[in-house]
Amino acid sequence: MEEKIKVAIGGQLVKKEIKELIESESNNSIEAEIFTDMDASMKVNLGTHDFYLGSCQSGAGGALAMAYAIIGREKCATIANAISKPTPESVQTLVKNGVKAFGFTNDRHELAVKAFVKAILS
Repeated sequence: MEEKIKVAIGGQLVKKEIKELIESESNNSIEAEIFTDMDASMKVNLGTHDFYLGSCQSGAGGALAMAYAIIGREKCATIANAISKPTPESVQTLVKNGVKAFGFTNDRHELAVKAFVKAILS
């Protein structure tokens, strides 16, 4: 049996909604768990989880601050904010370049999660 992709959810806002959306969009083929920012970042850094997702009002500060510190800034990216919208292709490119932590604004969490799931499962 193939092991599920594991996502640690951190950030400041809409954590429950992110978890539910990951599970529904992936048909439960991605496992998502909610943690504090520090714990979520540590899970990815230690390799027990594959990716980190977090949201806040800016898509970078509260969403990614701990991930920047623990995982490393070069492995983090804001994929949706007031001026940018994610696509599965843009997320795929980031993943290929080693990005493990994705931040986005809470008002664009649905677009961000859908793009992330499509990118990871394709």
